[in-house]
Order: sequence, then structure tokens, then C-alpha cells
Amino acid sequence: MTEPMADIYPYLRPLLHLLPPEAAHNLGLLTLHYRLWPRVTMPIRPELETEIFGLRFSNPVGLAAGFDKNAVAVDGLLAHGFGFVETGTVTPRPQAGNAKPRIFRLPEDEAVINRLGFNNGGLFHFIQNFNRRSLHMGIAGANIGKNKDTEDASADYVAGLRAVYPYADYITVNISSPNTQGLRALQQKEVLGGLLAALNTARNESQKSHNRRVPLLLKIAPDLEQQGREDIAEAVLAHGIDGIIVSNTTISRPSSLKSAYCAEQGGLSGKPLFALSTDNLRQFYRLLGNKIPLVGVGGISSAQDAYEKIRAGASLVQLYTVLVYQGFGVVRRICDGLPALLAKDGFSNIRQAVGADVK
Repeated sequence: MTEPMADIYPYLRPLLHLLPPEAAHNLGLLTLHYRLWPRVTMPIRPELETEIFGLRFSNPVGLAAGFDKNAVAVDGLLAHGFGFVETGTVTPRPQAGNAKPRIFRLPEDEAVINRLGFNNGGLFHFIQNFNRRSLHMGIAGANIGKNKDTEDASADYVAGLRAVYPYADYITVNISSPNTQGLRALQQKEVLGGLLAALNTARNESQKSHNRRVPLLLKIAPDLEQQGREDIAEAVLAHGIDGIIVSNTTISRPSSLKSAYCAEQGGLSGKPLFALSTDNLRQFYRLLGNKIPLVGVGGISSAQDAYEKIRAGASLVQLYTVLVYQGFGVVRRICDGLPALLAKDGFSNIRQAVGADVK
């Protein structure tokens, strides 16, 4: 087994955290774009390999959307050992997003609040970047959204799907960011069915044109009531959606938050989201069982956290905010820790553990 390179992030973090969060993030993206970080050699672990959506994942740990909105660093990110990377959210037209400052670190809570508002360079710029990635590096998805001033949301999502379809390994429909006014209303039953029907029609047409079927996933909010979860579960089954990502950031604010920035507007991510997002994951697994794979996101910072998501129903997991506090070394640590957790419970492959706490 190749020994992991010494993790230098604990030494870099104090320097990076002297910068405003968005400036530090952009600097990180620049170093990833130019591949200034050495590639992480991940050991082959058959127990972590899994096939979902017709795609073969070397491990179940992915990068959530939002880190690389314009697909400028896909290869650099995959080189850190992720089983898959999700780029975007990308909207049809470029947009600047909300006014700065719009990202806030909550170090006492190991959390972040953001109100970015789908800032990105638009589909043309995104596709130019995404098309340059090396296909042998690994699985990369594209997360699509709508422009804030678009009245016909379906038109924007269909445009996004058609544009990224030839390039993405999978496509995620983001209707759950709290930072675009009215976006979460697309999760409502009377609206969602029409949106998913339009997307499925466009996907079927694109499949014929490109002679390949690209999986279509839906990313939902953690702030749903049970009826909302039931409506979404019914809609995804009715319209042939391949998977659900549970979940986006939360607009709730746990009373346990300690940071001075805890009252800032926007979506909260990181450790305080773990319990809420995992409970939502559990509820969706109860509704759907093995009918549709689930991707667990929200508050993962260790192998134990990732394993809890898997036992709650996640076939794959994603992380993001933990990178602010632990750096990319956490990917290797999670993948190193999962096999022992599986073996302790008598599982020889990660697939066997999915939903074990719910069944």
C-alpha cells in the first residue's frame, strides 16, 4: 500500500484563513487548475467499489457541487482521491450572484454560511472548461440551475441539460439552493411534476441524439416536511429520475451555533447540518428503499460520518465544507477508515451497508 503524503493543510490553514473566504477559495481553485498539488495515490479497495447509475465508482466519496462552479479544476480535484466530482451549479447565462461578502466561516461550529446566488460564467464558459477534462481521471457530474431573472424555470433547466448532456457522466437538477428567490418553490408538487416531465423528455431526446443515457439526479433541501418528501418521492418515481441528492444547505439555525456569523442570511453547511440532513436521508430511504439510489450530503467530516450516511440509505456521499477546516487529506482519511467500519459490521462491500439502519 502506498503511504499517504504528509498532510500540510494544518500548516496552510491559518494562512488561508487570514484571507476572506471567497478569496481563499478562488486561490485554491487556481492552484487546482494548474495542478500545483501532487496527485494522491489511492489504494485499490474492492470493498469500497460500487456501481450506481450504471457508473463504476472506485470509492463512494464525492465532492459536492458549489466548489468548482465553472469546471475549471475537474482533473485537479479528482487527483485528490475523490470517487467522483460534481461541478456547477451552472446557469444558462452568466450571472454575478449576490453582493459580497457572501461567504462566512463559522470556525467554532466547523460550518459555513453562504449566499452566493449561483455566481457562474454561464453554460458556454462551463462547457469549454468541462470538455477539457481528462476522461481517464474519473467520474464528473454537472449540476444545473436557473438564472435568477428567468420566469420559465423549465426552459432554463432544459437548456442546461441539453448543453451539458454530451459531456457529463451524470446531471444534477438543483432546485434547492436557498439563495435564488423562489427556487425552492420548484420542489412543490404542482410545479415539480411539470419540471421533471420536461427534463425527462429532453433527456430522452438527447439520449437518441448522442446514443448514450446520462443519469439524471435531483438535489433537494433538508428543510422539507414529511408531505414534501412524499411528494418528491412520488414525482421522481413517476418521471424516471435516477437518484436524489439529500441534501443542500439549510436555512434553519440550530441553537447550538456559537459563531458571531451564525445569524447571517444564506445556507448553512458543515457539522451543524449533519443530523438534519441524515434524518432526511433516512426518511427518503424509508419512502424509496432500493428503488432509487440516494446520495448523502451534509456535515460529513470523518469516516464514521460517511458510514452513518451510508447506513441511513446513501449509496454515495459528498462533502464540501469540511475541506475548509481539514483540507483534501480528509478524502483519504475517510476512504482509509471505511473498510474497518464495514468489516466490524460483517460487510464485505459498501453496497451491503446501504440502509442497514433503516431496513
